[in-house]
Amino acid sequence: MGASTIAKQARRSAGVSAARRVAKSRRHFRLRKKVAGSAERPRLVVTRSSRHLFVQVVDDLQGKTLASASTYKLTDGDKTAQAAALGTQLAEAAKAAGVTKVVFDRGGNTYTGRVAAFADAARAAGLEF
Repeated sequence: MGASTIAKQARRSAGVSAARRVAKSRRHFRLRKKVAGSAERPRLVVTRSSRHLFVQVVDDLQGKTLASASTYKLTDGDKTAQAAALGTQLAEAAKAAGVTKVVFDRGGNTYTGRVAAFADAARAAGLEF
């Protein structure tokens, strides 16, 4: 899938302005060219919506999700505090699945705010990336 196809799909989706959608999709496309998960180092995928954060640990070679978590059922604190709690929750789930090292895929999101809070908490809980 080329960059122009990504841009066309981003223009069609609803919600955010077209320029922001296209910019995010280009960043994600650029990132995914370089980042791939393996059995030794699966990919840690972060999907951020306006309200929630969804994360998965994915082995791209087998196409399987090894661990996942979201802020969907977390209610304590603001969104940044929920992201930090999610980091520790995912790190425990990944360790239970036998994963300690991952490759971080921020999904085209900038490394600030909720994404950074999640990543810092996951590192503090023992995930290596």
